[in-house]
Amino acid sequence: MSTITKAKTVGELAAENPAATRIFEDLGIDYCCGGALTLEDACRAHGVAVERVRESLARAAEARQNVAPDRQWSSAALADLIAHIQDTHHQYTRGALERLEPLFEKVCAVHGARHAELAGMQEIFAGLAQELSMHLMKEERVLFPYIVRMEEAVLEKSAILPAPFGPVENPVAMMVHEHDDAGQALRALRAESNDYTAPADACTSFRALYQGLAELEADLHQHIHLENNILFPRTIEMERAH
Repeated sequence: MSTITKAKTVGELAAENPAATRIFEDLGIDYCCGGALTLEDACRAHGVAVERVRESLARAAEARQNVAPDRQWSSAALADLIAHIQDTHHQYTRGALERLEPLFEKVCAVHGARHAELAGMQEIFAGLAQELSMHLMKEERVLFPYIVRMEEAVLEKSAILPAPFGPVENPVAMMVHEHDDAGQALRALRAESNDYTAPADACTSFRALYQGLAELEADLHQHIHLENNILFPRTIEMERAH
């Protein structure tokens, strides 16, 4: 079991132990876009005792040893991690955006007059959906294929073909910036919805919209964590080493 110190970043802790992500989610600690913060700084920012969080993380790590292990993405082949991200998170994101867009239209049409926050939320969601659609396409058509080819070249001990975008840090920096934008949109949606608390007069569709947005947020946190904290650092390290 790795040592859980206050100086480790929340991104490192989440990468080492997938169970940590659930603890961070419950506490509202951003381990994906905010993964560079140390555990101590993240706890201070959220007003929680760092020792209590360390104890929770230690218990989660111990419990994890007694169950079937999760896939350890920090050591798996990058091609396998990319396949997982695409098959699990990219597919989910596209489906969620397609479901939530018409649901937003319906809820705004029925409840918009009584709940002014819905119009602003719909505008934020539309911007998020547009940016995510372009983001997924750039990863799938440009960045991910390059990473897979680079890993193949390293395994075959052959030369890595030069990329049209220069060092891989260039597209990675762009993807991380777009992740930050998505994180800001998610925080704005949560704030406007009072932590996705449906009002007393909410119909089934209204409640389904809030539940769907909360589920999209949770999946995007996992998605961005796998890229920011595992895939991208390992890719940069591989390129530099070869």
